[in-house]
Amino acid sequence: MNSIAQLEPTAVWEHFQTLCEIPRPSKHEEQLRDYLKGWAELRGLFVHVDTAGNLIIRKPATPGMENRAGVVLQGHLDMVCQANSGTEHDFFKDPIRPVLKDGWLVAENTTLGADNGIGVALALAVLAAEDLPHGPVEALFTLDEEAGMGGALGLEPGVLQGKYMINIDTEEWGEFYMGCAGGIDVNVTRQYQREAVPAGHVVREIWVKGLTGGHSGADIHLERGNANKILIRLISELARETGLRLSSLKGGTARNALSREAVAVVAFPEADAAKIDAALDRFQSTVRFELAGVDDNVTLTSVAASAADVMAVADQTPLLAALHAAPHGVKRMSQRVAGVVETSNNLGVVVVGEGKLFANMMVRSLLDTGTWMLAREIESLFSLAGYTVELEGGYPGWAPNPQSSLLEVVKNVYRQAYGREAGVKVIHAGLECGIIGAKYPGMDMVSFGPDIRGAHAPGERVNVESVGKVWSLLQDILKAIPAA
Repeated sequence: MNSIAQLEPTAVWEHFQTLCEIPRPSKHEEQLRDYLKGWAELRGLFVHVDTAGNLIIRKPATPGMENRAGVVLQGHLDMVCQANSGTEHDFFKDPIRPVLKDGWLVAENTTLGADNGIGVALALAVLAAEDLPHGPVEALFTLDEEAGMGGALGLEPGVLQGKYMINIDTEEWGEFYMGCAGGIDVNVTRQYQREAVPAGHVVREIWVKGLTGGHSGADIHLERGNANKILIRLISELARETGLRLSSLKGGTARNALSREAVAVVAFPEADAAKIDAALDRFQSTVRFELAGVDDNVTLTSVAASAADVMAVADQTPLLAALHAAPHGVKRMSQRVAGVVETSNNLGVVVVGEGKLFANMMVRSLLDTGTWMLAREIESLFSLAGYTVELEGGYPGWAPNPQSSLLEVVKNVYRQAYGREAGVKVIHAGLECGIIGAKYPGMDMVSFGPDIRGAHAPGERVNVESVGKVWSLLQDILKAIPAA
């Protein structure tokens, strides 16, 4: 569409259009942050960039509201950058170009960045509003949320002044969140010996494509296919049945996205070609049967390729075995919060080539002990296979507080607006609330947002009407905040 800012409410969408125009991959948000810093300074607002690079913008209370408790509006500036194969898009240079379809704003072949661009746009709309009564307001825009929560982890203590915090980074309109999972990255590496492609071998490239992908926290319970796991399973089976040798493998692009595509370059005796082709057809049918109704479009393809070398047999067996055994998906459902995943793991990225193997897994749990338990189990598995294992980027979960006074305000405002009770949930995805709460003990928090579907995958979309509802509710909440 030509102008996102034409959508209603324009007070929000004009800012989202700006976010679509300015590239903002994780760890490369400086251009957007500096733009917003200048935007705020032109309006005479207090601006502070902390030592981690997070942006804090402070707006004073409107006349007559000075006695109200302060509110922090929080979102993250970065976005997950994913594109379909064959889509030429440079996330460091090119703007996001969404289209409007059936009431949804959609990026058809890339991620949209509604996660968390809509939250940022809503906070900016509050900062820009001249006719909205509110108490003291701060906007906290963090960096690097999608690639390790770096901004929140580095947030300076003692800078924020608000009593309450509204995190605008969840994706089900009408649902209000009071807790989330913590998490940690498990990175494994191993060197391996290379050998020349044996004489009489043909080389093929095997692809797994067509999977839906999605958010490794919010969508993990949907049992969607993981291209890394599917391809590693296939290669392992073929290696047992034939003389197949692995040359390289690459799958997944983000720690917190379900892997949609993976490709391996393999070599095998020419005499095994017919057996390989039959196994591919059989395996595709098997996977489609297993994923029926979840990932119906999964495809396996094979094309001729070339390779300079293959992995030594002595390394190939233990390396593939460890990856094949690596857990993926739901580990345990919560016994405290019905219907919510407690602990999970995502095998997000695998890269094999030039004598080195790297894999990245993201463990999440509502229990910090659950995070570490599964991470240590994975560490033990890969250590037995001779990998070097690094645990990094650990962050705490956000413990639910059913007695939250801010949650009570939100529920009352929602009830008055819609005549029904709001849904209150705990989310398995990671939010920055737990980290920020550890740095600001006693800060009362709630998270909510519009309807967003397909976050972290191409085709990500946001429901336009629900953005208007969030904007209306957010204004009413700010008006209803009690005295400090």
